[in-house]
Amino acid sequence: MTKPVIIIMAKQPIIGATKTRLVPPLTFAEAANLYQALLLDTIDLVTSIVTVDMAVGVTPPTAKPYFQQITPPQTRLLPVEGRDIGACLHAVTSELFAQGYQKVLAINSDGPSLPAKYLTRAVELLDSHEVIFGPNDDGGYYLVGLLQPQPRLFEEIPWSTDQVFKQSLSRSTELGLQTRILPSWYDIDTGGDLRHLIDELKNARPKQLTHTRAFFSQSSPTRLQEMDTKP
Repeated sequence: MTKPVIIIMAKQPIIGATKTRLVPPLTFAEAANLYQALLLDTIDLVTSIVTVDMAVGVTPPTAKPYFQQITPPQTRLLPVEGRDIGACLHAVTSELFAQGYQKVLAINSDGPSLPAKYLTRAVELLDSHEVIFGPNDDGGYYLVGLLQPQPRLFEEIPWSTDQVFKQSLSRSTELGLQTRILPSWYDIDTGGDLRHLIDELKNARPKQLTHTRAFFSQSSPTRLQEMDTKP
């Protein structure tokens, strides 16, 4: 494959199981709907980069029909199962290398305000580095880019903790991999992240984050104010 590929690690939104840390200030239904909006805007973000192919890591595997409905026809859909996030990341990145890709990047699905230039920069940096990380403000990472499968990079990492990026970077160093780090960004997990997103939307370009804007536009001014102020 001549183009790099960016795979979005995504889950089907399910009321009562999706983004539950946002409840309150959101209801369970609102949390699931917000995640769907974030996911759709993430798909739009990657689609806007014409120099890459797009793939989606589908969780649960039975959700493939849902993702077929919301992604462009050329999207590669890879059903994902694994004991933890690391196993899932290794599975999908290895599969894409097996399909012939020479640059594989995986990103999360709930940080769609990420500047596109961060993604294109990550692709460029893979010309001279073996691993690229985009750290999250919460201690995880929103992006990992690879030139070949790296199973040890995803093993024995305390996933879903604030030590993920720190320990992943240490592992990369232990493996002797040439590594580069992108600027930090954030995803939407807590009330504080929600406030950050609302503030960012106030200054975003009109055609940016259209699905997320639509979600908030359907909220009453009182509800919007509540979301903006509750921790």
